[in-house]
Amino acid sequence: MFFMQFVLADCSRIAVENPVGIMSSVYRKPDQVIQPYEYGHRARKTTCLWLKGLPKLQPTEIVEPDLVSYQCSNGKTATFSADYGAGNYGHGKRRSKTYPGIAKAMAEQWGGDIRGKDGADNA
Repeated sequence: MFFMQFVLADCSRIAVENPVGIMSSVYRKPDQVIQPYEYGHRARKTTCLWLKGLPKLQPTEIVEPDLVSYQCSNGKTATFSADYGAGNYGHGKRRSKTYPGIAKAMAEQWGGDIRGKDGADNA
């Protein structure tokens, strides 16, 4: 299974990001569950993180998510992130999107400073 190849890789630091799904019951519960609205995006998309050798990701900018409610025919109300149906993305592309604020937090909190001691880029 593709997911398990990452989890079991011979590496001291691993972060596997995946939406809520079967891995929480087939493998184990995630180490952390995050939301885009904790990283500056007004969206809600529950994302699980399985971590090895890394600390939990710290929120960087908590904002209120933009939510839309829909009255279902059975009388129940469903609530979605306002950007869920926006744009020309298909469901799979929306589901797999990594928000830039989350990626930035990962890079800054887990990547460290790759510049030289004088502050210059070594690229």
